[in-house]
Amino acid sequence: MNETTIETKHTAEKLWTSPFIVLTLCNLLLFMNLQMVLPALPSYVKGVFHASDVMASLVTTLFALSAIITRLIAGKALQRGKRNLVLFLGLSVALLATLGYAWCGTLAMFLLMRVFYGAGFGMASTTFPTMTSNVVPLKRMGEGMGYYGLSTSLAMSLGPSIGLSLLASGFGSLVTGATVMLALILPMLFLVRSQLRQPAEVAPATPESSKLFDRKILLPFLLNFLLSIVYGGLLSFMALFGKEVGIANVGVFFLVNAVSVVLVRPLSGKIFDKKGHGVLMLPGALLVIAGLLIVSYSTGLGMLAAAALLFGAGLGILQPSFQAWMIKVVTPEQRGMANGMYFNSIDLGVALGALLLGTIAMNTGYAMMYRLATLVMVVFILLYTASQISRKKTSLRTS
Repeated sequence: MNETTIETKHTAEKLWTSPFIVLTLCNLLLFMNLQMVLPALPSYVKGVFHASDVMASLVTTLFALSAIITRLIAGKALQRGKRNLVLFLGLSVALLATLGYAWCGTLAMFLLMRVFYGAGFGMASTTFPTMTSNVVPLKRMGEGMGYYGLSTSLAMSLGPSIGLSLLASGFGSLVTGATVMLALILPMLFLVRSQLRQPAEVAPATPESSKLFDRKILLPFLLNFLLSIVYGGLLSFMALFGKEVGIANVGVFFLVNAVSVVLVRPLSGKIFDKKGHGVLMLPGALLVIAGLLIVSYSTGLGMLAAAALLFGAGLGILQPSFQAWMIKVVTPEQRGMANGMYFNSIDLGVALGALLLGTIAMNTGYAMMYRLATLVMVVFILLYTASQISRKKTSLRTS
């Protein structure tokens, strides 16, 4: 092997390139924009427009539905090589919608702005991970997407508190801060534009690459959907659970959970690259179950922090594994579709989890609801185990 070959191989396997770093930072800013406004808008809508709880919930629901639908279209466009169009259209729509919040005089206009924002966010949040997966070496996909996903976790831990602090100074301050987050993305992309050029030739469309959904990602899609049902219930009702059991500062849970996710994600990504998903699914699911059970019996901050540590570790193991799994089993042209379906499985699960587990909590209380939520993860384990047994049987028949 000559020196040129060695250098080429080293470059091909390098993870921390300028495009990777910039795209990760861009994703951080995009999700900071989302997380800054997400917890603040329902209370703003109730205060300014005197909306009911149901109408206030539409602030989140309409955004999620718009993002889910748009991701399907964006994934298709990305397969056709329309990356730049999808990205800059998405960022522009999200930016204008964020500015538009301050100019809405009626609740109907505000909800319409949320639909537009969901569409823009859906396009951008599908394109960034697709671009990232194209600059990450395939053999380091789990590790790379694990580090990339840290930007989302960091935004989830910092964004809400920053957004609520800005809202205390006035809604205009919140809108300005959230707008700045998105506006910073464009000059950052400009810095590495020459390294992010699309290939001159787009692979010809095939029946496989033109699918809106590929059966190869069905299993990780379903497993991530089940995990997100539990996560949605945990997020939605933690504050109410705290009131039920007399724990005042339940924000400790989210802080410790975020720290745990940040610490575990890079390690789980490296294990995924070396061993595959087979060694990660069951430990991750068991950690989530343990976290849920400890939450349900928590009577103080110590137990709640321990639950967050375990739950965050399970989340940090499972979520980046699902994304890397979906990306690795499809063709490069289908990565936009795979990333879109990864985020859709989260949004659908969170939405259904809040509705399903909320209904259970009305009849059982929040502590029992968290115990019953472990049954969702039992289904997770059974589904994964059954799929592995079926795969082994198929492999034996064909060998």
